[in-house]
Amino acid sequence: MTRSSQSSRLPEPAAEELAHSERLLQHLRETIAAHGPIPFSQYMERCLYAPGLGYYSAGKTKFGKAGDFVTAPELGELFARCVVQAVQPVLAMLGSEANFLELGGGSGSFAEAALLALAGNDVLPRSYLILEPSADLRERQRERLTAALPADIMARVAWIDRPPEQAWRGVLFANEVIDALPTTRFVLRHGEVYEEYVALDGEARLMRVDRPADALVAGAVRHVERDLGRSFEDGYRSEILPQLPYWMQAIAGSLEAGLMLFIDYGYVRREYYLPERQDGTLMAHYRHRAHNDPLYLPGLNDLTASVDFTALAEAGNSAGFGVAAYLPQAHFLIAAGLQAVFEHAYEQAADELTRHRLAQQVKKLTLPDQMGERFQAMLLARGLPALPLPAELLAADLGGRL
Repeated sequence: MTRSSQSSRLPEPAAEELAHSERLLQHLRETIAAHGPIPFSQYMERCLYAPGLGYYSAGKTKFGKAGDFVTAPELGELFARCVVQAVQPVLAMLGSEANFLELGGGSGSFAEAALLALAGNDVLPRSYLILEPSADLRERQRERLTAALPADIMARVAWIDRPPEQAWRGVLFANEVIDALPTTRFVLRHGEVYEEYVALDGEARLMRVDRPADALVAGAVRHVERDLGRSFEDGYRSEILPQLPYWMQAIAGSLEAGLMLFIDYGYVRREYYLPERQDGTLMAHYRHRAHNDPLYLPGLNDLTASVDFTALAEAGNSAGFGVAAYLPQAHFLIAAGLQAVFEHAYEQAADELTRHRLAQQVKKLTLPDQMGERFQAMLLARGLPALPLPAELLAADLGGRL
């Protein structure tokens, strides 16, 4: 799809949005003019996280109907309550030592529902930590939780700038975090691995170019080829996260006993790198419209790539964790007690409209053409004397597919 036809299908940005994107574009131009073309991963990192300019760092609403996409926690409380049902046996086993760490708190909707559910089940962690790099989102989360939670629960909530350095025990939860890690784009040319960069054309417009990959990127691509048992064809382009093992160690290295739960959209490796998926999985999201031009209006689009869950399992293994379970989101939620959670909420609903919304939540979370099959859940554990997960969840494990 050409650049012009791409933009013609998308909602027209307001003048202040265009000005915001132009400021980021100027920052990118200056960086490229000074240092030369930048790896696509660096471009994506600037687009999402550049202070005051990046998509997640600036003030526009990101989540829900007024934003650019809807995450599972934005649909309502059922998702968070099911997550709590799944992980609360681990919190109970760890007792007063247990902490809960959420990576990237979004709008704060998950933390609100999860903390209320944890309190209702009498398994409140010692502290509920939110690792949120965006100062803007952090402030929105703080306002929401302060207004919604009793003071004694709110007192357990703390925001942190980096992963805990001291050893800790408990649960780490990340919903739609891995897909937003700045991804490397690679392509095969004459059997050699090249990396995609972002450069400037003769009129100072952004353009994509390919350069020979360094040893880290080339090694990561060759590892995937060996694991798949086949070589990528010339011209095959996709994404890879060579930094994922290092990221995992940084995030979870200090978690000496507990459970990590990652929920995201993605595939096992052999499905991720299908021969016919010749341009990878990279997508841009702008006001609930998905498109495939990551250079269009930088700073106004959410840029994401699907998750290679085999790579996530490998990264977890390298950090000392074992895969406790891997399964589609629908199976995970049902095994975690979605039916009972829904029925309880349905009985408590004040009116017919609320009951209808609850039913819609279930559909969006579980139907194959919604989030049910596209999203996957992976649980990684270490340091526990036993694995106190719901039996239904363990029975639904599809880890053999990894």
